[in-house]
Amino acid sequence: MTTRGSGNLVSVPGSKSIANRALICAALARSESVISNCAPGDDTEAMIDALQILGVGIERNADKVRVSGTLNLEATHELQLNAKLAGTTSRFLTALCSLRAGTTTIDGDATLRMRPMLDLHNALGDLGARVSPVNNDGYLPVRVCRGDQWQAKVAVSATMSSQFTSGLMMIAPRLPSGLEIVLSQEVVSRGYIEMTVGVMRAFGVNTDFSGNQIWVSPGEYQGTNFTVEPDASSASYPLAAVAISGGSVTIEGLSRSSLQGDVEFVDLLARMGCDVSESHEGLQLSRQKERPLRGIEVDMSQISDCVPTLAVVAMFAETPTQISGVGFIRTKESDRIGDLISELRKLGANISETHDGMVIAPASLHGASLETHHDHRLAMAFALIQREVDGVVINNPEVVSKSWPNYFDTLRSFYKS
Repeated sequence: MTTRGSGNLVSVPGSKSIANRALICAALARSESVISNCAPGDDTEAMIDALQILGVGIERNADKVRVSGTLNLEATHELQLNAKLAGTTSRFLTALCSLRAGTTTIDGDATLRMRPMLDLHNALGDLGARVSPVNNDGYLPVRVCRGDQWQAKVAVSATMSSQFTSGLMMIAPRLPSGLEIVLSQEVVSRGYIEMTVGVMRAFGVNTDFSGNQIWVSPGEYQGTNFTVEPDASSASYPLAAVAISGGSVTIEGLSRSSLQGDVEFVDLLARMGCDVSESHEGLQLSRQKERPLRGIEVDMSQISDCVPTLAVVAMFAETPTQISGVGFIRTKESDRIGDLISELRKLGANISETHDGMVIAPASLHGASLETHHDHRLAMAFALIQREVDGVVINNPEVVSKSWPNYFDTLRSFYKS
């Protein structure tokens, strides 16, 4: 991190969501790809390790990943893949391995085994793949392989996670007739589906998304040089730090034209009383310390990864904040409603749970020992409180390695500048 005339210039890691999509597309391409600014976190490493086990040639040099050698989908030998704690990785790999002739078992750590996958497993089965749970229906571990005949149309529920849809989209070009996907019921996190469209197009695939339908044409991914954007979800933390403490920050390389829906987090902070602008350096946010923070009412169904961040900012606002539309985040790395509320109440926060979110009202805060519940986003959000409230201890802070291994070093440098 450096300081310039535009305020603190902060570099955040590349988006792991974009990186994992690019890695899948590159693995299915017929020629070599180079992915730059590839996120260094645990989730991306789990994806790279799995693709190498599948036979994809991958070389990493710092933040640059060279992907060569097409995935051999005709291989008949059985394989086992470990997604560790990475939900996105496990779901994308489950879809990918349904293209293989041989059986692949996808598993993960105990926490990942508790996350629901039934909608994806059912959709793959309807599509023509063979999907067999090892223990319980709809959960890891699961065995998958290619079936006898692929269908050209499938319905999938998008009320729980957009990752199921993205996984189906990315394998669709390799299906004989491509694929039409019908999204049933309400679609959460549409921005992540649009992100998948953008990455697939960058690798030469024709994809359209309109309303509740997606069309993917059959064809070949083309190897390319692809640069991963700065991670908008990670950017929410230095942005929130300025909203809480005052000052200014510029997120290097991030712009409103990002593929990531979470870039809209700055608009919420603007509603709360911050100033937002954009320059050639990146996205800028500032707040005069004497200018009060206002509470807001917001449906965060499309930027749900930022819920812990906004909840922490809301504790320092002068009026209440209501967050709604995010009931589905109870099955993320943690219960991001129940666990988040439980920990913030330890600090004296006036926070109540609703069926699809929470209400945070002003309160006097004090120190406490906080659990991270194996969730990197809780840990990173809690770190913002330490600057303002004495005696806050974060247990197991190392979980931030999932997406931003040097987060605490960056945050300390930011506050010192």
